[in-house]
Amino acid sequence: MFDLDLLFQKADLIPVIIQDRATRDILMLGFTNREAVERTLETGTAWFWSRSRKKLWNKGETSGNFLHVRKIVTDCDTDTLLYLCDPDGPTCHTGRRSCFFNDIWEDEAYQDESVCILSGS
Repeated sequence: MFDLDLLFQKADLIPVIIQDRATRDILMLGFTNREAVERTLETGTAWFWSRSRKKLWNKGETSGNFLHVRKIVTDCDTDTLLYLCDPDGPTCHTGRRSCFFNDIWEDEAYQDESVCILSGS
């Protein structure tokens, strides 16, 4: 078992990227603390720390759109997590599959619409 103390040496709250296990689409970014990671490991569903509500929350507890965590990976600095998940439905509270849908900028020279940057293809 991974030593959770390593994750929380630098900060009490760390980012966690949620990625669809099958499609590799990035679905959301949340924040987690030690207790949320422990609950994720216990239940197999993604738990987060809500910075606005200042409490733990289980993604899907009200919508039914749970994120079933299949693998957890840390980055090279051990200060960010990646959860590979099987989602029950849309991840975004807006009803969209992913929380990432608001275009801000795109290089005009880049016109290849067939490449999905979210899926890593």
